[in-house]
Amino acid sequence: MMITANQPTSSAGPSSRMHLPRSRGAVSGTLLVLLGIWGALIPFVGPIFDYAYTPDDSWHYTVGRLWLEILPGAAAVVGGLILLFSAHRLLALLGGWLGALAGAWFVLGQVVSTFWHERGPMAGAPASANATRSAWEQIGFFSGLGVVILFLASLALGRLSVVAVKDLERTAEPIDDGSPDEARTARPESTRVIENEPTVGESDRATSSDESDGHTSSGSSRI
Repeated sequence: MMITANQPTSSAGPSSRMHLPRSRGAVSGTLLVLLGIWGALIPFVGPIFDYAYTPDDSWHYTVGRLWLEILPGAAAVVGGLILLFSAHRLLALLGGWLGALAGAWFVLGQVVSTFWHERGPMAGAPASANATRSAWEQIGFFSGLGVVILFLASLALGRLSVVAVKDLERTAEPIDDGSPDEARTARPESTRVIENEPTVGESDRATSSDESDGHTSSGSSRI
């Protein structure tokens, strides 16, 4: 018998590169959802705690709050949910880009709105007359919030853009070599036994036996 090594083989096609574990974007997705909820609701509940932009009335709706706070907050929530639950790489990347755009709009929306709103930023101005409190209101409502959302989304995009080796190993499929199932269960996967093929020693012994039989038959014929 001859024993040859049989290396286990696997196949990792393009579909395996698109699959990823849901835990890959869990942290970033959860934080994006929470920050998006904060950004969309803080203009309505902030005045209750004396933390507001003008008009500083709780649950007061304006078009400026819709475009500059509600919509980007909702986009961050949707992007975070996609990152949180998606197991497909392209869909998760879409969620990351949606979160990044939401963060950028929180940062730039107030300034950009002055292009079509002649009376100043559409979302108003910090309600506090104190400079320190006014700075904290600007950070918590727009600039600081947007920077954090943009950072988390960029971090998620960076992780999703790299195909890890463990992702390929997890989704790799073994290649079937056509051997019977009985042989696979009876013998280890690391070896394959090729039967009915004599080794060198067995061939020599068979030749010697044939020669002995030949001498014996020739002696008998002489007698």
